[in-house]
Amino acid sequence: MGFPSVFPTGVTVYNKDKAYNGYTIYPSAKGALLVDMNGNEVNLWAGLGGFPNKILPGGYVLGTTGARTGKYAYQDQLDLIQADWDGNIVWKFDHTELVADPGKEPTWQARQHHDFQREGNTVGYYYPGGEPKTDGGNTIILTHENVYNHDISDKQLIDDKIIEVDWEGNILWSWRASDHFDEFDFDEAAKNVLFRNPGLHEEAGGDWMHINCVSVLGENKWYDAGDERFHPDNLIFDARNSNILAIISKKTGNIVWQIGPDFSKTKELRKLETWMDNRTAPFTFDSQRSSG
Repeated sequence: MGFPSVFPTGVTVYNKDKAYNGYTIYPSAKGALLVDMNGNEVNLWAGLGGFPNKILPGGYVLGTTGARTGKYAYQDQLDLIQADWDGNIVWKFDHTELVADPGKEPTWQARQHHDFQREGNTVGYYYPGGEPKTDGGNTIILTHENVYNHDISDKQLIDDKIIEVDWEGNILWSWRASDHFDEFDFDEAAKNVLFRNPGLHEEAGGDWMHINCVSVLGENKWYDAGDERFHPDNLIFDARNSNILAIISKKTGNIVWQIGPDFSKTKELRKLETWMDNRTAPFTFDSQRSSG
C-alpha cells in the first residue's frame, strides 16, 4: 500500500466560532515555537527544547537546552530553564544528579521529563486568572532516578521522582515512586510481570511507572467539603505504564487517593476501564491480561 507524498501543513482547520482563540507553544525542530491561530510564527526561541515548553506571563518560556544522550539515557533533559522573550536565560536548574555515564565526563543534570509546574497556579503556565511566578517561587519538577528495589524487580529501574526546588535551586522536597510500591495495590500477577520485565530500555533500566504529568491540586470543592485527601497542597499524577491515577499527600508522601491499576473491583471502575484501555501504552498490569 502506497502513502501520499504530499501532506497538508500549517493550520488545516480553524473554526473561529468554536475554537478557543489564543496562542500555541510547542517544541519544534527549530526550537520553542509560538504560533497564533492561523499558524503564523509569533516568536521562536531557537534551539530551545521542551518536554514540554510552557509560557509564563511577560513573554517568558520554560524549556531545556538539551537532552542526555547514549544508551544509558531515557527521556532525561539536561536542565530546566526560563528564558525571556529575547532568549536570555533568567533562571536555570540542573542539580538533580551528577550523572557519570561510562566514557563521558560527569555533568550535573536535571533529568527532568514530561512535566513541571511553577508556583502560582496548578498547571504552571499562563492562563487567564492564573499567575505563575516569573521572578521567584518554587518549581515542582518530574525527574528520573535509577534505583534497585528487589520488591519490584531484580533489574535496574528508571524510577520517577518528584522534586520541589526554590528559586535558588535548593531541593526542598522529594518523592520517589518506588518507595511507595506497596501502596499501589498491584496484584500478584502484576507483580510477577513487573519482576520479570519492568519495561526495560537497554542499559537505562526499567521504566516501570512512566509518570506523564504531575500537578498541585489547588482549591477544590472536595477539600472545601472536608475531605483531607484533596488538600490544595497535595499532588495528583498519572502513570501510563501502570494505569494509575493517584494523589500524593504533600505532608506525608503517602498515596491518599487512587484509581487503577485494577479496574475490575467495582461497577464504576469497570466503566472507567474502557477509557483507560484506549490509551496508548506499551503494557498494563491488569491481572486479567498480564499473561500476554
